[in-house]
Amino acid sequence: MLAFTFPGQGSQRSGMGHAWVDHPSWEVAGEASEIAGRDLTALLLDAPMEELTRTANAQLATFVMSLVVLDAVERLGLTPATCAGHSLGEYTALVASGALSLSDGTSLVIERGDAMQAAADATPGTMAALIGITDDDAEAACQRAETDVWVANYNAPGQVVIAGTEAGIATAVEHAKQLGARKVLPIPVSGAFHTPMMLPARTRLRERLESVTFHAPEVPVVANVDARVHTDAIEWPGLLSAQLCSPVRWRQSLEALSGRGASLIIELGPGGVLTGMVRRSTPDVRGVSVAVPDDLDKLMDAVSGVAEWGAGGPGNQGEHLYTSERVVVSPAAGIFEPDPHLAALETTALAVANAAPGSGAGAEPGSLLSVGDLVGTVGPTDVRTPFEGILVRWLAVRGERVVEGQPVAWIRARSGNQ
Repeated sequence: MLAFTFPGQGSQRSGMGHAWVDHPSWEVAGEASEIAGRDLTALLLDAPMEELTRTANAQLATFVMSLVVLDAVERLGLTPATCAGHSLGEYTALVASGALSLSDGTSLVIERGDAMQAAADATPGTMAALIGITDDDAEAACQRAETDVWVANYNAPGQVVIAGTEAGIATAVEHAKQLGARKVLPIPVSGAFHTPMMLPARTRLRERLESVTFHAPEVPVVANVDARVHTDAIEWPGLLSAQLCSPVRWRQSLEALSGRGASLIIELGPGGVLTGMVRRSTPDVRGVSVAVPDDLDKLMDAVSGVAEWGAGGPGNQGEHLYTSERVVVSPAAGIFEPDPHLAALETTALAVANAAPGSGAGAEPGSLLSVGDLVGTVGPTDVRTPFEGILVRWLAVRGERVVEGQPVAWIRARSGNQ
């Protein structure tokens, strides 16, 4: 089983997009640029580190770069059984799972970055990584500091990140050294992320979260806040809001991925820091990072080296289809938009999906499709059904970026089409 993970702020590198310019997946950067209303390709190609280090730019650049890599991996036919993302990467994971459209995901990342930058400007803070200390001792060091400093990331065994004011960090570091911390690595950021100092950003982000549409993830996503899978769309706005002021439970999230059967955890995006955490947190699970096109061959080698894939292979994960059922696949890569008439039949489709095969339940007027009927569009390309039958449900959501051959709709064929 594959698990996809996505990095957060701090993974960005100047010029990190150059390796992807000639790859078909680079078009994702152009699509995100149209949504953002700014040239994000310039951010990925030409921006110096000074510009990329600013929170608003760092988050948007890392998010888009990870989606370019995701698109390239999907073109190989690989799909995950579970997803997770570190801090900002949680938004990438939600787009990858279908819980957020590319458009909504991009707009949220922009608002999140701007809100966190504003909070950091108003109340400056910083962060530091403590190496060689237990979670409990890191928490104790913060408590003994008796000032504004908290645990921000539980990254791996013996690696905990703390955040707070500069004075708070300095005091907590002294206590941490007394409690066994072998090394302290300052993190060059201007804000105390994932602490109560981000409360103004949380308030601002919450308003934006209420204006976008969340869908039930097609692939389970493990949340930062509690390291648990959440499949109900209504829970995600609250989880993303809480994430800003709560520690990232990444070690626990990796353990959750392993506990759900992941045999290969793939980091998609710039850097490779998360892959190192896999080795430390879940040594029985293999980790591999994909940051540049050359890594795709390395990924396929890793996939072929995994012993157990199940009968269908890595590209065959998904819902069981009865012999009377079919999927309509995308003829091209781009943004999927369902036909407005069919989109209105979604409630009917869900009723059909819950009915027994052949029962005819939910076959209301207008839900029956004929061969050649328009299902939707992918960019300028029509998606038409080659089957006659009843729309059961969508396998891609409005605004989701799909690749050629990706299923977009599930149809229950009539008896003559079986």
